[in-house]
Parts: sequence; C-alpha cells; structure tokens
Amino acid sequence: MQYHQIQPPGYIKNYIRYFWTLESTCDSTVPKTFGPVADGCPGFIFQQAEKGNFYDEIKEDLPALFLYGQTTRPREIRTGGEFQALGASFYPNALKLIFGFNANELTDTCIDLNALSEEHGVPLSNKLLSASSVHDQVEILSSFLFLQIQKNNVQTDKAIQFVISEIIASHGSVSLRDLQQRLQISERSLERKFNQSVGISPKLFARICRFQASLHQLRNNKYTKLSDIAFENGYADQSHFIRAFQEFAGFSPNQYQKQSLEVVANFPQLIR
Repeated sequence: MQYHQIQPPGYIKNYIRYFWTLESTCDSTVPKTFGPVADGCPGFIFQQAEKGNFYDEIKEDLPALFLYGQTTRPREIRTGGEFQALGASFYPNALKLIFGFNANELTDTCIDLNALSEEHGVPLSNKLLSASSVHDQVEILSSFLFLQIQKNNVQTDKAIQFVISEIIASHGSVSLRDLQQRLQISERSLERKFNQSVGISPKLFARICRFQASLHQLRNNKYTKLSDIAFENGYADQSHFIRAFQEFAGFSPNQYQKQSLEVVANFPQLIR
C-alpha cells in the first residue's frame, strides 16, 4: 500500500492535524480489513467509489465521504480489494468548532458528509471526483471546512482547550481534580462541556491518551518487556495494561504486533 501525509493549508491548520492518502498496490484483488483504534481524534474519509467501497462488519457500505467521531471501541472496516482513499485527522475538539453540533452525537459512529454538504449547496463528492489531483481535492475539502467554520462561528472554549492540552502533554496522567480546581469548575460542568466539545468524558480521553502513549512505545520497540510499558505509562501492573490495550485496540499487545500492519497510524490493516 502507498501512504502519504499532507499538511493542511494554513487557514485550517488549527482544526486539521493532517490529510492522508492510502492506495492499494499489489494484491489489489485480495479483500482487506482495517481496525481503527482509539486515538482521541475525529476525522473523515473519502473513498473513490470506482476503486472499491469500504463496508462495515455487517457488510453495509459506508458513504463515499463519511465524517466520523471519537472511536472508543474496536471496530472493523473492510474493502473488497482495490481501493483509494483520502482522509483527514482532526484535532480532538474540531467537530463542534467546524460543524457546530455537539461532538458526542458522532461518538463511535459516522454520517454522510456529502449529504451534509448538499444541504449547504456544496455537493462535495462530485467536486472531488472531478478534481485533477489530490492537491485539488485537499483544497476543495479545506475550503468547505473553512466555510463551515465561518458559518457556524463557534468560539473555542479556552478552558476545554487547556484541559485537552494538559491531558495530551501528560500522556493522560494529569490529575483531573487539579485541573478542575485550577479552572474553578465543577466535575459535572467539565464533563458536560468536554462531552460537547470532544465527544467523550475527560477521564476517557485521558485513558485513550495513556493507551496511545503505550502504543507509541510498543510500535517503536522502546521496551524490554511489557511490564516496562505498563510501569512507564502509569498502569497498576501488566494485566491492567493488557486489558486497557484490548479495550481500545481489540487485541493484546502481542497479538497487535503479530496481526496488524500499521501503514496509517491508528488505522492498521488486520492480518488474518
């Protein structure tokens, strides 16, 4: 498979972490299964229908252009063989800032982004299919997203942005109680606002950040034994680490290394 990462235009770089492309190469007729893992970030995927569709566990075709929210549990996305996809990874609180709706409406699910764009008189799929290059497709999508940002005019909640930054910087180990006290906000208010902005609770977001830190260490072989990863990432012991890993990845750490091919970060191909 061929993978490329593309930096977003400057006018949306505060909302989009990066764009990416993924295209099948050899063995394009062999069905493939992907297993997205929790990474704390929503995004979208555009699949070129003539190259093959993605479908879910119950063999229901996913929209050609779908917007997805937070992933909190393992799932599988399949393709019949040949495929070509363009995706984007958003920042954790970008859904509400861009589209105006509460992010928890899309947690563990997706919607047809083209249908949403048609409601605003901008049929994205047609434009994307007629674009002459990936660069043009990125510009079309970026312009649409920027239009939504201007239209909805949702202001960044600075308190929530601060909590997100602190959780990420600490790899999920920061005390949420300390953050509440520093912000002079109740636990209930913080959880409500965080759910609306990010799509999940701050506690769950912290657990995902901790999982991601351990996954980074695992994929880079920066350990001697699994208990090293557990200890360095604040898990009570190795069994707690393995259970958390299975919760978010669907496999134990050892199985993940043997049964996944991670060409795109957090979107590995599963090897049966």
